[in-house]
Amino acid sequence: MFSLIRRMLVVAAAFGAFGATAAAQTPPGVLIVAQIAEPKSLDPHAVTAVNDFRILMNVYDGLVRYKPGSLEVEPALAESWTVSDDGTVYTFTLRDGVTFHDGSALDAEAVKFNFDRMLDESHPFHDTGPFPLSFFFGSVDSVEAPDPKTVVFRLKEPYAPFLSNLAYPTGLIVSPAAVEEHGEDFGRNPSGTGPFKFVEWESNAKVVVEANPDYWGGAPDLKAVVFRPITDANTRVAEMLSGGIDVMVEVPPDNLSTFADDASYTVFEQAGPHLWFLILNAKEGPMADRKVRQAVNYAIDKKALVENVLQGTAAIAAGPTPPAFAWAYNEALEPYPHDPEKAKALLKEAGAEGASLTFYVTEGGSGMLDPIAMGSAIQADLAEVGLDVTIETYEWNTFLGKVNPGLEGKADMAEMAWMTNDPDTLPYLALRTDAFPDKGGFNSGYYSNPKVDTLLEDARKATDQAERARLYKEMQEIVHEDAPWAFIANWKQNAVTSTRVEGFELQPSFFLLLDGVTKN
Repeated sequence: MFSLIRRMLVVAAAFGAFGATAAAQTPPGVLIVAQIAEPKSLDPHAVTAVNDFRILMNVYDGLVRYKPGSLEVEPALAESWTVSDDGTVYTFTLRDGVTFHDGSALDAEAVKFNFDRMLDESHPFHDTGPFPLSFFFGSVDSVEAPDPKTVVFRLKEPYAPFLSNLAYPTGLIVSPAAVEEHGEDFGRNPSGTGPFKFVEWESNAKVVVEANPDYWGGAPDLKAVVFRPITDANTRVAEMLSGGIDVMVEVPPDNLSTFADDASYTVFEQAGPHLWFLILNAKEGPMADRKVRQAVNYAIDKKALVENVLQGTAAIAAGPTPPAFAWAYNEALEPYPHDPEKAKALLKEAGAEGASLTFYVTEGGSGMLDPIAMGSAIQADLAEVGLDVTIETYEWNTFLGKVNPGLEGKADMAEMAWMTNDPDTLPYLALRTDAFPDKGGFNSGYYSNPKVDTLLEDARKATDQAERARLYKEMQEIVHEDAPWAFIANWKQNAVTSTRVEGFELQPSFFLLLDGVTKN
């Protein structure tokens, strides 16, 4: 089987290199997917980008997963679970007979290893990190394995998003044997229990996975998947049109109609919990003044961005919570209107007229839409109100390396996009005082409001959804007024496939689930 797949991948690689001239040679059963960037790692505990998650969700499983087409949780490696009356003890029963791709057994000790590795600094393999989203499991007090089929999580306090976070890629279960063998290089030598097994990673060229014939959920129909990083959007479009790829995610808005009008392609769109925003440096410089942050929100013509740059593929954002979380979304919030005169007045009050700003812009990345065009349009809007904005542009992983450690001493604002699984995730990881970068969080703009901190802590402990909703809605009102971010857009994700691809669906999680896909 492996030698057959290897021969098919050679054909696929040649096809990708030479484009349309080799269209008839595209091997059936090998799906070629265009990614928006090179993955950072194939260790699910070490990454934060949906770009990476789209690969990882096909190589690993978690104890639970999202039901297809929703963000509701269903069994995966755990066939069932119970929750104590006080919401602090979760007991999972594992499936029988599941093995990792390296042949080692999936048992309770393996699950315990995964969470201890992330959470226990004294664990012998904690140094194989980093674990930037271990915040997701900060409520865990201990993990126990009383027998091979039973895993018990004891929480410090009730934590409403726990099951949802277990379904997120940070909760995917890796092979302890592979971590022990490869150490810090595990991210280049992954082993999970998922429908596809890792074959190779050629940097800046491709990641290849092949079907796992022993998958507990049934072997996938595809023989292999090739994930190709193609950072430039125009190049991705050209490859799709020439036949060099079978699936393209995050289609540039200008090109959607090209594919929609051609019977050779199928276009997919799916709303989901997405927010495109600007992180504003609230610690130092002009943005430390709330009036300046509000002025930036008034200055940006979000309607023009959504209608002209994004070609109607998004809606104007009103605050920090995506409307896809309907139960927690504050519908009373109105987006900041485009009001340059109001922006100028606020800048004058703050003594920030003519201020010079440094603006970090990325070339591409998960959910970033059309970031260079967006950045240029925002620069022009801010110039209209007298702000002198200098753009610095970086490749996605380099960009994250600059933004995630914090903007202090470097920039006044930076583009960012998040796609999340729960209304807790983004504000808890990026708006709390205890989420400053030096504390392991993603509050790169150093926003701090004790009331917001309290509301977010209380919301994650509340087991009643109505009470959680009330707390989140109050949080949104405060954050909207404080304007630690410029709230820009909520995107409808999209993808295009060739008509040779069947069974493909977009998920509200923004992940790619390919075990049900076929290619003739």
